[in-house]
Amino acid sequence: MELEKEVKRQFDLIKRGTVEIIDEDELKEKLRESIKTEKPLKVKAGFDPTAPDLHLGHTVLIQKLKHFQDLGHEVYFLIGDFTGMIGDPTGKSETRKPLSREELERNAKTYKEQIFKILDEKKTKVVYNSEWCSKLTAVDMIKLASTMTVARMLERDDFSKRFNSNKPISIHEFLYPLLQGYDSVALKADVELGGTDQKFNLLVGRHLQRLWGQRPQTVIMMPILEGLDGVQKMSKSLGNYVGITDEPNDMYGKIMSISDELMWRYYELLSDISESEINRMKEEVNKGNLHPKKVKEMLAFEITKRFHDEISARQAAKHFEEMFKKRDIPEDLETIEYKLDGDNIWIAHLLKNINFVKSSSEARRMIKSNAVSINTQKVKDENLKLEKGEYIIRVGKRKIARVVLK
Repeated sequence: MELEKEVKRQFDLIKRGTVEIIDEDELKEKLRESIKTEKPLKVKAGFDPTAPDLHLGHTVLIQKLKHFQDLGHEVYFLIGDFTGMIGDPTGKSETRKPLSREELERNAKTYKEQIFKILDEKKTKVVYNSEWCSKLTAVDMIKLASTMTVARMLERDDFSKRFNSNKPISIHEFLYPLLQGYDSVALKADVELGGTDQKFNLLVGRHLQRLWGQRPQTVIMMPILEGLDGVQKMSKSLGNYVGITDEPNDMYGKIMSISDELMWRYYELLSDISESEINRMKEEVNKGNLHPKKVKEMLAFEITKRFHDEISARQAAKHFEEMFKKRDIPEDLETIEYKLDGDNIWIAHLLKNINFVKSSSEARRMIKSNAVSINTQKVKDENLKLEKGEYIIRVGKRKIARVVLK
């Protein structure tokens, strides 16, 4: 019974925040064997160094690696310096421009500096897939390519869309999922983590391991983290991101700007706080015993402290409060309750519907002139959509209210 309790404890922590595990019974059996034999599982997650900095969206996977690490398993942070030269075609509507070796090495160096703000450096194995991929001969590559049909490759949504719309697909792009799968063969991985958009690539790993006579890895898929707008995935190109190299004041302020609804998702995917404690806080907020702002402050403090230090996080919290006061937010702030017709509302429509502007076009003009702020943060994206939650919205110097979206 003690064994089963430990299996359940580990499984529950691993499952937290996941979208899909292929498959759960298989993972439980691996955990059972690991505990019995005291042999840790080999857990891998791959990151192509295609940009110099990571943001909180990337850390969803790293946080899950940390859970495995805390449970005593062997974590492999795989830097795809070889696959990065191809470029992951996942979700792309056109062939990606390959990066140079110099760019990849420069970006990989920053990754190593950043991940140890979450993972234990002494317990993390950082590996580069050029170690084994660069040794593959032409014969090896032909053997690898023979394991998958073109028809199977075209089952991938992105390839299928490009094929049907007569957009080019380069042959080398078909090699990407095969090489990612081969990484699992080379490492003899027991578990691989990836985003939901990586399902095809992750399953290729299982397929190749079977062909190489290995026990197939368990696949764990994590959700794609929404950015500060609560709608689109976190992305630097969309400007809705929190970079893990952001200055403490910026990091804290950005997290304070998210909706109350999105706050709970960030807690589940990014926080070290237990699920039971998160559920307790939700209950207290729903009963009116705990203000959402207080809960959000705790989240902003935890994340800022993680990527900087406690003193910086305290200073950022103090700076935010001072800025909050300087914004001339009155104590008796008017509250406007607004019922959503759907899951969210476009900021321009909201400003018009609560009579802060006369038209959507005026709202867009005000945003472009930096005259609109939410929770003291200037709104930069005129396409921003807001979910259910409580926001302090200001337009210009005179119009300000606490807006509760229901």
